[in-house]
Amino acid sequence: MDPRFLGIGDLDGTPSVAVVVDVMRAFTVAAWAFARGAEKIVLAGSLDEALALKARHPRWVTLKDGPSAPGFDAVNSPGLLRSLDLGGRTVVQKTTAGTVGALAVKEASLVLCAGFVVAEATARSLRTHAPGGVTFGVTGEDGHAEEDLACAQYIARRATGAETDAREFLRRAGRSRAAAELAQGVRQGVHPDDVALCLELDRFPFAMVAAPEDSLMVLRRSAAPPPGPR
Repeated sequence: MDPRFLGIGDLDGTPSVAVVVDVMRAFTVAAWAFARGAEKIVLAGSLDEALALKARHPRWVTLKDGPSAPGFDAVNSPGLLRSLDLGGRTVVQKTTAGTVGALAVKEASLVLCAGFVVAEATARSLRTHAPGGVTFGVTGEDGHAEEDLACAQYIARRATGAETDAREFLRRAGRSRAAAELAQGVRQGVHPDDVALCLELDRFPFAMVAAPEDSLMVLRRSAAPPPGPR
């Protein structure tokens, strides 16, 4: 596999296969939403779009970065989301980096959204469906987020089937600016367990695939092939 690691603003054209990484916290939250029973996640392009979707579909669950706000049911925190019952529900997610990144590559033939919690399932999907070039979208901090780059590099190594010790990649993520801001309460809409939950390696056995559906970019869970050697 030939990986490229790019910030969303550095994308040149439409990649064939894209893995959009947002560890802290969009795609950790998305994985938790599926674990709590969500059927699908609509990736909204703006807060106004999310609110408009909520107005048309009152039972849909809306969530956003930062503090709670009128019209939104939840915030982008895995620690807070894990207590919700989302059985059979549609979630509308709008975040600063992750959803923006997924929408930027919506024309790709395969779009996977990932964090450490679904790293191995994502790597297995790449081994099966994308043996060639893969573009990893490092969404945070204009492509410089250490937690996203570490996760992307770990998934890329695992996608080759190489035995890989995850500890250094997780340490890098744990020392990142995003982890510090979450731990210190700099960001709003945060649970004390958020950093630890974002660093749970392979917490969930599924990958997450985003694709256009009826003019919307929709994220769904996808079963991954059986695991290989670690």
